[in-house]
Formats: sequence, structure tokens, C-alpha cells
Amino acid sequence: MDLVEDLADPLIPVTAACDALGVSRATMYRHTGPMWPPAVWERAPSPRRLSEDERAAVLEVLHTPEFADQPPTEVYATLLSRGVYLASVRTMYRLLAALGETKERRNQRTPGAHAKPSLTATAPNQVWTWDITKLATMQVGIFLHAYVIIDLFSRYVVGWMLAAKECKHLAARLFAESITRHGVEPGLTVHSDRGSAMKSDTLAQLLASLGADRSFSRPHVSDDNAFSEAQFKTLKYQPDYPGRFHSELHARGWLQQFFGWHNDEHHHSGLALFTPAEVFFGRVAPVRAARQAALDAAFAAHPERFQHGAPLVPLPPSEVYINPLMAAAIPVTLDAVAATASIPPTRTGTARRSQAQQFTPYIDAIPS
Repeated sequence: MDLVEDLADPLIPVTAACDALGVSRATMYRHTGPMWPPAVWERAPSPRRLSEDERAAVLEVLHTPEFADQPPTEVYATLLSRGVYLASVRTMYRLLAALGETKERRNQRTPGAHAKPSLTATAPNQVWTWDITKLATMQVGIFLHAYVIIDLFSRYVVGWMLAAKECKHLAARLFAESITRHGVEPGLTVHSDRGSAMKSDTLAQLLASLGADRSFSRPHVSDDNAFSEAQFKTLKYQPDYPGRFHSELHARGWLQQFFGWHNDEHHHSGLALFTPAEVFFGRVAPVRAARQAALDAAFAAHPERFQHGAPLVPLPPSEVYINPLMAAAIPVTLDAVAATASIPPTRTGTARRSQAQQFTPYIDAIPS
């Protein structure tokens, strides 16, 4: 811009100078012209705007004892029925909003503060989780309800029941029989979501009489009961899951085979490929010894096939958490890293369900 302005030769037009310098003439004129103050435009008042006297009259009516606690819609309808029109409903709201008088004045329920549940199981029968899932039938809109209780430490299904409805009395009956069957001592914690059957006084009184505590998930947080939700996904994603059941007898027969397989034959990936029954009944040691013997024999025969050294059979976790409060902090040093690098890692592998057709049920279904 300065080069164009400093041109002293009047024979060189501005157009040629701008073209030679690659500058737009409009840009040059805009930057070199006089700086005018920005125009201030005042918006004209709307002809539909109420006058100050009319606004004061509307507010005076809204502040009368008759209408002080009524919404503008009620005030508008009442005055209009009396043959009086002061302003529209929207105008009444606008006038009240200018005075900060449009807030909620009715009694409101305060939001509840729900603590995040945190549970730890180091042995069977310390923490049970349970839930109810719906099973579709051939009739549209008709569902069966499967009550399932699992042990948190071992994922063992300690009790289940199929019923035509969700009922607090059936839930109490299921827990009474399950606790009696397994001889659970006082100190058990039962975790669930906040369904009507879970929060019922009937079940609360039963568990209190048996010395069991209750724990609940936070509202609208499915992760707080993730173990039961995962078990339901395992149930409904089986290759032979019918999708819809013909009758209650059909559903009970299929569930009986499924829970028998789940407890005794399912090699759970969260249990280092041990079955829930092996962990629940303390049969991990002999099974691990048999597996380790097989791995040792395979390593002795073909050590070149094991790139990381002699394989070791992993053990199930010694502690199972629901929402752990904090993780254990382990200081890392260079010596610790070097020592860890020499330890061969362990592998758990993946589990696949066997295609067995018959399973021995471990728990009998309770008739609804």
C-alpha cells in the first residue's frame, strides 16, 4: 500500500501500479482512505410494543393476590373469560422474566446423591450379584422373567428361577432357598440394581434376618452391576439360544441345560479358563497341576515352539472388585524393569464353548 501511495510519477496510473504489485484496488482504497467512525444504528421501537403505562398495568395485575401464584396461562385465560385482554401470554412471561419472577416456585424434589458402590470378594459366598432379565415368547408382548444370582468371586450361579412376572415374594423365596442350600454364614453382601423387586421391603427384611447386607447400583448406571449384565449376554448370545420360547416349560428346560454348562463346563476367560464350579468349590489346585503337567511335557518335547520359555498355567484372580476405589501403586525402578523383563509372560488364551448337547444341571429351577 505504501509503495502505491509513494508513487510520484502522475503518468503511472493506480491500476497499473496495483497490477504490478498484485494488490487489489479496492483493498488499496479501503486501507488508504480516511477512517470514518462506525455508524451507530438505533433500532426503532416496535409498533406492537406496550407502552410503559400498559406494562405497569399488566405487572400490577400479575402481582395481585389473586394471580400472584398463578402462571401467565392461567391469568390470561381467567381475564379473557371476564372480557379483559391486557397482553399475550408470551408478553406476560417476558415482563416477569425482566423482573426475575419466572423461576420455579413449587416444591421440587431434590436430586438424590447416590454413592458409588465398591465391593471386593476374596472368596466364594462373600458377595452375590443378581438381576432379572426378560425372555421373549412366541406371543408378542408376553415375556418370561429369569431371576439369576451369581457369586462374584467365582461367577458361579448359586440360584436361579423362572417366573411369569417380576415379584418381590418370588425374589425373597429364591434368596431364602439359595442361602440355605449353600449354607452361607452371616456377612454376605447382595448387590443389585434398583428394580422394584430389589428395593422391596420383603426382600430387605429377609436378608436382614439372615445377616446379609444389601448394595445397590447408582440410578441409570449399568456398569455398577456389570457381572450380572455380562452373564446375561453370555446367556442370550449362545449359538443355540432360541430367541423366543414356546412356553415356560421350554424356557425352563433350556435354562437348566445352560446353567449346568455355565457352572461345570464353561471355561471362563475372567477365571484364567477355569470353570466357575472349580473356583467356587476350591478345585483349582488339582486342575492346575494337571494342566501344568501337560504344558511341561509339551515343552520338554518341543522347547523350540515356546519362544518365551517354559509356559506357566495362570491362576484365577485372588480378588474380584466392583468399582475398586483405587489401584495399588507400585514404584517402578530400572532394576525392577530389568528383573521383570527376564520373567516369561503367561497367557490365558481364549475359551470356546463345547458343542455338548446335554448338561447336568447344578441347580433345580424353582417353579413360579
